[in-house]
Amino acid sequence: MRKLLSVVLAVSLLILLPCAAGAAEKPVVGLVMKSLANEFFKTMEEGARKYAAEDGTFELIPVGMNSETDIDTQINAMENFIAKKVDLIVLAPADSVGLVPSVKKAVDAGIPVVNFDVTLDKKALVDNGLPENFLFVGPDNTLGSELVGDFMAEKLGKGAKVIIIEGNPGADNAKQRKEGFMKTVEKYELDLLASNTAHWETEEANTLMTNLLTKHPDVQGVMCANDSMALGVVKAIEAAGMLGKIEVVGFDNIGACQQLIKEGKMLATVDQFGPEMAANAIKVGFRILGGEKLDGWEKTPVKVVSAADLK
Repeated sequence: MRKLLSVVLAVSLLILLPCAAGAAEKPVVGLVMKSLANEFFKTMEEGARKYAAEDGTFELIPVGMNSETDIDTQINAMENFIAKKVDLIVLAPADSVGLVPSVKKAVDAGIPVVNFDVTLDKKALVDNGLPENFLFVGPDNTLGSELVGDFMAEKLGKGAKVIIIEGNPGADNAKQRKEGFMKTVEKYELDLLASNTAHWETEEANTLMTNLLTKHPDVQGVMCANDSMALGVVKAIEAAGMLGKIEVVGFDNIGACQQLIKEGKMLATVDQFGPEMAANAIKVGFRILGGEKLDGWEKTPVKVVSAADLK
């Protein structure tokens, strides 16, 4: 009986060992996102997890920040992924300059890095010994903000009084979205009353807009660089009893803002297809692991979303 059990155990181990070895050989992907308090990045994480589960060929380790200015968490995540010797890192940097040294360290360790959502700063890339055309997978933020800005300007008309609520000054997508809004301002000869940052945060945008309404009660439109800030702006407008008098546009197409658009409290937003964005970056990363030499910009789509699209 003992001999029989020994044989059965030995055969079982022979069967299981290849499976265990196969599991160990699965490539590991480190996903570094921005604040998971932001619905956009929460849906992005869900989309990436769904893709990983359906694909089944790799292990996904997602990491998010506590807030949009929590840069240290992203840097620590990069350090941890380098120490773990993951096979691929997919990064949406909260600071376009501050994350470049970590990217350089990963590349030097032989780990491919795919930059997505927010571009790394070109000068910082060159200063750190990386190519200026370092691979980026993501949307045209300038175009997206210009499109939604134009959508609002068409309704308000030339010369309307507007405010811009900017994103984090350290992020290139914040600069690009302001650039797009400024194109609208110039094109439609809008009267820009103020342009201030709320660092992508809802509550900060709420406080900022409350103060701006006191200073500029004649404002007709507000262009927000993301939907999280748009939520705070609409809340301030509602508290001031000015709903229906001020048009608000945003960027990200999160569910909470879709509801505001349906209710007529917000005019429009920009869909940059967040649930698919990280998954697309991972797919591009596996092309690199497969031997492709990729650089430059792999563009992803943007689309203005208004009430007509949400019926």
